[in-house]
Amino acid sequence: MIRVVFCRSNRMRSWIIRAITWSAWSHVALVDGDEAIEAVWPRVRVVPLSNVLEHYVAHEFADLPCDDPHAALQAARAQVGKRYDWKALVGFLLHRDWEDEQAWFCSELVAWAIHQAGKPLFRISVLRRVTPQHLWMMSSEP
Repeated sequence: MIRVVFCRSNRMRSWIIRAITWSAWSHVALVDGDEAIEAVWPRVRVVPLSNVLEHYVAHEFADLPCDDPHAALQAARAQVGKRYDWKALVGFLLHRDWEDEQAWFCSELVAWAIHQAGKPLFRISVLRRVTPQHLWMMSSEP
């Protein structure tokens, strides 16, 4: 199992993401001890977990199936510095496949990292269209 934090805020973009994805959550990040690995504008980054928790009005931790959490975290850390995939989000809204293989949004990074660790949660063909709600449905309580 690998720990993930699910978050939401009262900002407009959070409301839009939650409405479009039918989710209580608008953001997810991988938890590595007291750090979080997340894809946010403008780049994938590692920050203190406390920074993530302070930024959102609500959060909840959950565990996702993962055969090798260390490998998943290493895969995610290898993406640090890559751009945020805003084009994929716009394409998501317009039902277009506009993702950039060198960029990430939050839930696709989490799903991809777990996939790299050997236990895919989703079909490879939909890996880049995973929303926070999809991850939430796959999670269990810690």
